[in-house]
Amino acid sequence: MKISGISNTFLEKLRWFSIGRTFARVKRKWPRVSFRNFSIPSRVGAFSQKSHHFLEEIKSLGFTKTMDELDKGKLSVFNQLNFFQFLTGIIIPLICFFGNSKFPLSSFLLASLPAWVNLVVLYLNFYFRYEAGMIIYFILYPVMTSVVYMTGMNLGVELYFILNGILAVFFLPLITHMLFAVGLSMVSYFVLVVLTSHYDYQLHANNMFLFLFNQITVILLIFYALFLIKKENSLYLFGILATNKALQETNDKIEKQKAEIEEKAAELSELNSLKNKLFSVISHDMKTPMYALRNLFGSIQQLKMSGAEIKAIIPDVVTDLNYTTGLMENLLHWVKSQMNSASVSPQPIDLGQVTGEVINVQQLQASSKKIVISCDIPDQSMAYADRDMVTLVLRNLLSNAIKFTPDRGRISIRLRPDGPFLKVSVVDSGIGMSAETIACIHENNYYSTYGTARESGTGLGLMLCKEFLAKNGGSLTIESQPGNGSTFSFTLPVFAENA
Repeated sequence: MKISGISNTFLEKLRWFSIGRTFARVKRKWPRVSFRNFSIPSRVGAFSQKSHHFLEEIKSLGFTKTMDELDKGKLSVFNQLNFFQFLTGIIIPLICFFGNSKFPLSSFLLASLPAWVNLVVLYLNFYFRYEAGMIIYFILYPVMTSVVYMTGMNLGVELYFILNGILAVFFLPLITHMLFAVGLSMVSYFVLVVLTSHYDYQLHANNMFLFLFNQITVILLIFYALFLIKKENSLYLFGILATNKALQETNDKIEKQKAEIEEKAAELSELNSLKNKLFSVISHDMKTPMYALRNLFGSIQQLKMSGAEIKAIIPDVVTDLNYTTGLMENLLHWVKSQMNSASVSPQPIDLGQVTGEVINVQQLQASSKKIVISCDIPDQSMAYADRDMVTLVLRNLLSNAIKFTPDRGRISIRLRPDGPFLKVSVVDSGIGMSAETIACIHENNYYSTYGTARESGTGLGLMLCKEFLAKNGGSLTIESQPGNGSTFSFTLPVFAENA
């Protein structure tokens, strides 16, 4: 006995020694492992994360890339409800089986039949056999639940008939199928619950807690199903509204782009028409002064013309050259404006000085027709505008006045204050214009006629005048009557220091 006691004590110490060495080896192998890593909050967090991931996997059973959002939402709700029905359908029979000797294995197997229907549905959805899963659920589930009641067991699952009918309304697309499923569930509920009251095994009599748990679970599932259905419908409708809004915005952009394209097309068509007319004018009018010069120098070379004869021809050649020079300047400015390179550089300019320079340039053309040009512009009449553009405007207006004024006519240039503007008027005693002609000029209809001495014109000058005045904050007005001359007036902003 003594040896035996010693042996037992020795073995016990040896066992504890071996456990200590094993723990030491584990600690050396994983030195960073501590019991704090296995705290309850961390385990709860890990379990919650895994549960959420598992539920997401259940919800997405059977999803495909070709499914739209509505079908995915319906399948997600259907998967969740089948999963929760499986859990409740298998847990209650298990508790009854292990907690009650009067609940045999055969009763457990019968009571769990509806749960296995849910599992089969999830299996079919996993393999994309959605229609088969729907048929089995909406037919076999109420049938299997009815079998449980007909075998003499009332487990308090009668509300599942109601849930089945609600889901049939939402999931079954065909009215006939929906009516059949709802009718099957409601007839089963009425016959097995309302008309039949005696069962061999009633859960509420054996375990009231489980009975209440079952009832509350079914009620929660019904509300959960309604919540999920509403949520999916709301998300789908929200998606439709968002898509419609995006489509509307896209359509608005397309309409805006279409309007811009049509506007650009109209502008291009107008410019193309103007270009064709200008090329026609250039091809005709640019030849005139070149031919005049060629004929002049040819005559000088071949006929040995005297100085008096040459002097008599010179004014006509100068007139043609002046016209050609003005045409070239207008063309260059027009090309720059169409290429958006004619930038405006406003600065203080003395309109009296600019007008004097323009008169000096045009004096020879006026002298050839014995036209008198007078200027009535006060000193230091300062405007704020682009000097080159204003010079072109004055040159074109004065050139036009000379062109349409007969021999021995008069042209006056006047300046008057007009509020925050200076108003410059070029008044001639020429042939005047009709209202239709003035309308054509305002509409940029490329209007041009021959002058009193058969001077040519392109109609481009007045177009440039209007465009350049607009860029400088001014405007052009025309007053005229046939036979009573014309008055072309334009306004420019007053220089601030002179306002």
